[in-house]
Formats: sequence, structure tokens, C-alpha cells
Amino acid sequence: MKIIQTFFLLLISGLCYSQIRTSEIGLITDNDLYTSSKNDMYYTNGLTLFYRYVGKNSVENEFKTTNQFYIGQNVYTPRYVNAEAVDDNDRPFAGYLFAGYEKGFFKADSHAIKVGFAVGTIGPNSYAQGFQENFHKIFNYKNIYGWENQIRNALAFQINGLYFKKLSQNKIQNTFDLNWQSTADFGTIFTGMSTGLVARIGFKKRLPLLNSSLLGASVGTSKYNYNEFYFYAAPSIRYQVYDATIQGSLFSDTSPVTFPIEYFRFNAKAGLAYRRHNWNLSYAFVYTTKEVAESPAIGYFYGSIGVSVLLP
Repeated sequence: MKIIQTFFLLLISGLCYSQIRTSEIGLITDNDLYTSSKNDMYYTNGLTLFYRYVGKNSVENEFKTTNQFYIGQNVYTPRYVNAEAVDDNDRPFAGYLFAGYEKGFFKADSHAIKVGFAVGTIGPNSYAQGFQENFHKIFNYKNIYGWENQIRNALAFQINGLYFKKLSQNKIQNTFDLNWQSTADFGTIFTGMSTGLVARIGFKKRLPLLNSSLLGASVGTSKYNYNEFYFYAAPSIRYQVYDATIQGSLFSDTSPVTFPIEYFRFNAKAGLAYRRHNWNLSYAFVYTTKEVAESPAIGYFYGSIGVSVLLP
């Protein structure tokens, strides 16, 4: 009898364990066409592929660590890319190709910390020109002129950090929370810091921070027991110290078109996130004020779509 009881206990444990999704693979695609077919300027395209897995020292509903590896490319262009405007840019052409690692620490439903680094390149070695030109050919969009004036090659090394703290929540309905988030970046491409609020409104019971997709913590949760659907809004203020995609390399001034930057910026992000069993889906509208000084450039917006699947 004890042997049978032990067997069933092991079987139940195995079934429970098999339902835990310990890893996640997905992509995030950014494009100004996701907001308007007429809006095509500045940060015109971004694509990031990632693989994330839960740390072995995680304790269910108390503490979780995550590890993420990613690779991606960002493409930047001026507002006008026709032949007549080839020498009249309000922002440099630039590409940024990168790969990195990020470590996340989540404490129950109270706060989170993320730290990471990335390496890569800006300039022709980023293959941004070829990507955009081929993309436009495939979809029969207009030709792009001006990539010969892009920011020149430079190596990229970045370190980044994020701190996220819960400020309040509706304890009765458990569908709303208000949070404070701050980020910092330091490196040869981007250096700056931002701070702001993040409000989350759930269309169903809100998941705690260490099980939610809000900061990429869905991994390590049950296959069936955790579903979520929420709206979020995240206004923030950013102080940008350096931006090589606008100013060129820190170590040379060979780029043919560069500009000084606007140091203070207002950013706003709002969107929907949905999880059903193993799948995470999200859409966000992102806006930022003017980034380029001494230029007729204006503020801009784009859309961001995320898709990922949780794996054993």
C-alpha cells in the first residue's frame, strides 16, 4: 500500500511539474506603420527576438528570477526619404544591430529589478540599409534615398538597469495597480535615464507582478491556471545624455550628417496585453517628444506588437 501511495504521489508531482512553463520564446516588432500608413519617420522599424527562462532559485508566489537572451535591430530615418530631400535631413539615417542578456529579480507583488548588457554595432555593419530597402521592394513601397549619409560604423556596448515598485492597488476588486518605474542606460550608443508611473487596469483579476507579462515574468507559471488581460499606461520623463544614432560615434566625427539632441523628453506608452494558457500577445502605442535639436524634426509615435509562447 505504501508503495502504491508513493507511486501516485510521484505521478501527481510529475503531472504538476509538467504543467510549469519554465521557458519562453518570442519576438517584439516595432513599426510606425502599426499606427498609421502615412506615419513613416525617425524610429521606423525595430525587431527583437528573445529567449527567456526562469531561475532555479525561484520560490512560487514569493520570489522569482528570470534570464533573457535577445538579438535585434533598430532602423532610424529622417522624415523625408525621397530623392529631392536626400541632402535635407532632419535626422540622420542610422541602424543599430545588437545582442544582449538581462537578469530579472521579482519579489512577490511588490517590486522588481532588472540588470543587463548588450553589444553590437551602429552604421553600415548593422545591415539596416539592406533590410529597409528589401522590405520596401517586397511590399512595393517607394524607394528610399539617403542611406549614403548614414551614421558611420561604431562598436556598441551598453549596460542597463530597471527598478519597478508597486505604489498602491485596489484590494477589493484586485484589478488595478499603480507603480513607479525608473530606468537607466549607459554605453557607447545610448546614455540616459527615465522615471515615471505605470498604471495597470485588468479586465479580469490582476496577476501578481512575479506572474504577469508586464515585465516579462509569465515564465515559470502554470500552463493553465494563469490567464490575464489588462490595459496599461506608462507616462515618463527622460533625460538623454547621449544618442549615437543622432550624434554619431563617441570616438570619431566622420558621420556626414549629425545633430545635437534634445536632453529632456516626455514619453508615453499605452497598450493591451493578453495571456491565454501558453500564449502572450500585446500591442502598445508609443509616443515621444522631439529628440533632435537644431532641426525641424518633431515628436513621433509608433506601434509595438509582441508575441511569445511559453514552453516546458
